[in-house]
Amino acid sequence: MTRNEKQFSSYSGYLALIVVITLAILAFLMLRAFQPGLAAVCAVTAIFLAPGLYMLQPNESAVLMLFGHYIGTDRSEGLRWAFPLYIKKRLSLRARNLIAPTLKVNDKRGNPIEISAAIVWRVRDTAQAVFDVDDFERYVAVQAEAAIRHLASQYAYDEGEDLPQGMTTLRSGMDEVAHALKAELTERIAAAGVEIVDAKLTHLAYAPEIAQVMLRRQQAEAIISARQKIVHGAVSMVEAALNSLAEREIVELDSERKAAMVSNLLVVLCSDKETQPIVNTGTLYN
Repeated sequence: MTRNEKQFSSYSGYLALIVVITLAILAFLMLRAFQPGLAAVCAVTAIFLAPGLYMLQPNESAVLMLFGHYIGTDRSEGLRWAFPLYIKKRLSLRARNLIAPTLKVNDKRGNPIEISAAIVWRVRDTAQAVFDVDDFERYVAVQAEAAIRHLASQYAYDEGEDLPQGMTTLRSGMDEVAHALKAELTERIAAAGVEIVDAKLTHLAYAPEIAQVMLRRQQAEAIISARQKIVHGAVSMVEAALNSLAEREIVELDSERKAAMVSNLLVVLCSDKETQPIVNTGTLYN
C-alpha cells in the first residue's frame, strides 16, 4: 500500500521552552517552600514536555509516528514542539549526489563498454521514502545501476555503417542519452518518493580488451573519410582547370591529352607525399 506524505503543523519550540523552564523554576521554588506535592507536579510536567522539543534546519524534515502509526511530516524550520510521545525521524530534503560505479556492459552492437554516471536526487515524499521501501538510499543506488545497464544496451557506443544515418549513439548523443537516463530513473525510483534533479554520464569508453581494435577501426574510418574528401576536392579542381582552359582558349587538348592531364593533376593533388615535377622540353606530344 502506497503511503503519501501528510503535512503536520507543529508548535513554536521557543514558547514550549519557556514553559519547560518556568515549570522547572516553579518546582524548585515549591520545593524550597516545603510544598513537595506541587513541586513534584511541576517537575514531572516539565520532564514530560521537554522531549517534545526538536530542531529542524532548512531543507530538513521530521517524520512523526505514534505507536507505529504515521502522524505526519513536519517541514518547519527552527525550534519546534510536538506531542512528546511522537517518535521523530529526521530526514534530509537536500539534493544528494550519487556517483555510480563504473559498469562493464554490452552496448546495442554487443560490444563491451565501460560506463558510469553522476545522479543528483532528493527526497520528494518523506512518507514513501520511509515506509514504502526498506532503505531508500540503497534502493536509489540499486535502481540507478539497473537503469544505466539498461540504457547502455539501448544505444550503440559510436556511429557505424550498420546503423541508420543520424541514429543517436552514446558518444555523439550525450544530451539525448542523459534525458533518457533521467526519464528511466524517474520511473524506476518513483516508489521511493524520490525525484531526479539531474543525470549525466561521467565515464564512457570501450572495454580494455577491445579498445585497441576499436581505435584502429576508428583510425581506418577517419583515413577513408579523409581520402574521400581529398579525391572529391581534387576532381572538382581538375574539372575547374579544364573548364577554365576551354573557356579562355589557352590550349586545345584532345581526349588523350586531357586524360594525361587529369591523371597528372590527380596524382599531384591526391598524393600524400611530395611529387617530383618533370619539365617537358619538347612538344606537347613528345
